[in-house]
Amino acid sequence: MLEGSADLQACCAIRRIVFIDEQAVPEDEEWDGLDTACTHFLARSAGAALGTARLRIDPKVGAKAERVAVLKEARGTGAGRAVMEALEAEALSRGFERVTLAAQMQALPFYERLGYVVYGPEFDDAGIPHRMAVKELGAS
Repeated sequence: MLEGSADLQACCAIRRIVFIDEQAVPEDEEWDGLDTACTHFLARSAGAALGTARLRIDPKVGAKAERVAVLKEARGTGAGRAVMEALEAEALSRGFERVTLAAQMQALPFYERLGYVVYGPEFDDAGIPHRMAVKELGAS
């Protein structure tokens, strides 16, 4: 979890680079006004911020992983796994038995390696194809 406002700024910087700059997500869709209601996670290595995710509790579905982003140069280093494991541990500590997320199609193999099961039809989110995925916490 974050240690202060500088960490939140690092999370936002990563999201800007990955989602807005690389993937052309419109700024008004990325900055959805929900950040203050979320718990944020930041992966660092040697002091450098590499990846981020946020946990949002949705009254309809429970624990949701959102805004999972890893800088291009850090992909494949374990930064994404680290933020997801921290997010899942936090959800479990709050009594949630599962985490859901909307996964970009290109990221499905990453989530499946972490134990997520993909379900439902493909859908568009910010011009990017996605599918829903869920992980039962405590399951390998």
